[in-house]
Amino acid sequence: MPVVKEEATLTDRYQTTVPAAVRRALNLAKRDKIVYEVKDNGTVVLSRAKPAEDDPALGQFLDLLQRDVAVGNVQALTTSMRKRGRSLIKNVAVDLNAPLPDDHET
Repeated sequence: MPVVKEEATLTDRYQTTVPAAVRRALNLAKRDKIVYEVKDNGTVVLSRAKPAEDDPALGQFLDLLQRDVAVGNVQALTTSMRKRGRSLIKNVAVDLNAPLPDDHET
């Protein structure tokens, strides 16, 4: 016998809301990912997705940054550094929604 059994309706766009009892049972929060597993007999198992594994390169970079901060190699930006940075990019147009070119080098 299932611990939680709930019914939900598909919208015209094939979307649904995960019922509150199911969200509580799976300890789901907004933006969490879920996994649908369809068994051979047609049963569907809904489960909370496992968090993505950390990128090892990012971990190494953060360790390096932590060491640099600890020995004083990282400092806050000064007002003059911020002004200089702004002057370097003031005429650069960036469209964050534009697709990347095929060669990914531009």
